[in-house]
Amino acid sequence: MALHSTALCFSGVSSSPRTSLSNGFSGSAVFSRCAVKASAFSTPPLLSSITPCRLRGKAIPSDNRLPETNELPLVVCFGEMLIDFVPTISGLSLADAPAFKKAPGGAPANVAVGIARLGGSSAFIGKVGEDEFGYMLADILKENNVNSEGMRFDPGARTALAFVTLRSDGEREFMFYRNPSADMLLQEAELDFNLIKKAKIFHYGSISLITEPCKSAHIAAAKAAKDAGVILSYDPNLRLPLWPSAEDAREGILSIWKTADIIKISEEEISFLTEGEDPYDDAVVRKLYHPNLKLLLVTEGPDGCRYYTKEFSGRVKAMKVDAVDTTGAGDAFVAGILSQLAVDVSLLQEEDRLRDALRFANACGALTVMERGAIPSLPTREVVLNALLKSVA
Repeated sequence: MALHSTALCFSGVSSSPRTSLSNGFSGSAVFSRCAVKASAFSTPPLLSSITPCRLRGKAIPSDNRLPETNELPLVVCFGEMLIDFVPTISGLSLADAPAFKKAPGGAPANVAVGIARLGGSSAFIGKVGEDEFGYMLADILKENNVNSEGMRFDPGARTALAFVTLRSDGEREFMFYRNPSADMLLQEAELDFNLIKKAKIFHYGSISLITEPCKSAHIAAAKAAKDAGVILSYDPNLRLPLWPSAEDAREGILSIWKTADIIKISEEEISFLTEGEDPYDDAVVRKLYHPNLKLLLVTEGPDGCRYYTKEFSGRVKAMKVDAVDTTGAGDAFVAGILSQLAVDVSLLQEEDRLRDALRFANACGALTVMERGAIPSLPTREVVLNALLKSVA
C-alpha cells in the first residue's frame, strides 16, 4: 500500500524545539457550560527548551540529559512508543484509505508528552528500534521536553507500527505490526532505576505485560517505584488483538491491579474485566475498587468521566466538540489529571478541587479529538485554559 508523502507530517528533525501546537477553536466546536476555579489549574511554568539531537546509541548519552529541576515533580511513563498511521479520510477501511498521516504515538509516550505540553515534568522509559522511526520518536521526546534518559534502542528489532482505521464517528480500529517490535524486548537490565526512584508518579499500561522480556522489566520497574514510595498510575489501555486470547488479556490486566494507587479505565474495559456486567452501575464499578486504591477514574468519551475514592464519587461532564480522531484522547485525559496530582496529591482528599482538576483533564481529552493523531494533537496548558474560559463565558 503506498503512503502518500504529502500526508506525512514528521519527515525529519526539527531545527528548533516544538513546545506547542496550534489547537485553535475555529469550526463547529461547541462548549458546554461548567464552573471553573482558576486555582485548580495553577501549575508551574513550562520547562525550558532544549535543542533536539539525532541519537545513534543504545541509550541517550549523559551530555544530552535535561537540566535537573527541583521545582517540578517528575512523572515517569513506562511502556511502548510507536508510529500510528492514521487515514486522512474517515469512514474507510484500511485498504480503501487513499493516504495516511504519520503520527507518533503509544499510550505511555502520549501521556509523557501530554504532561510536558501542560507545563509539567515527565520522562519516558521504553524501547524503540535502532531505525529511522526510532530516531524520529527520540527526537520528538526531546522536542517536547520529555526526559528520555530511560529510552533504549534495539539494533535487531523494528519500531512498532499501528495502522488506525477511523470510523465516521472518529472511533478507531487498529492493525499492529509487532513481530516482535523493539518495545517488546526491553529487559530489566536496561532499566534506569535511578530515574524511576526520582519520580513522584510512575505511570504504565498493560501492553508491556503481554510478552517477555518486557513483562519482567515492567514488574521490576513498578516494584522499584512502589518500594521508593512513588505513586503508581495504571491505564490498562485494552488492545485485545495484541493478546493471545481474551482470557489472557483479562488475567494479565488484573494481575497487577491491586498494586496501583490510581487507575483509569473506560466503560468498555469495565465490561471486559467484569465479563459483561453493566459499566454504568456503580456497584459493578466498585467491585474493581481495591482496598489500597486512592482514585478510580472511568472515562466516558464525549460524556466526560466518573470518579471514585473511598470517601466520595461523582461525574464530571465533558466539553462538547466535533470529534475527528479519538486517538490519544484518554492519554490526554490522563496527562491532564496526573500533571495536577504530581504537583498536589492532596486533590485526592478534596472533592471540589478534584472535580476542577477533572474538568481540566476532560478539556485535555476533548481538544485532542479535534485533530488527527495522538501526540500531534495534545494541547498546551494555555490552549486548555483558554478553552475552559470560553466554556464559561
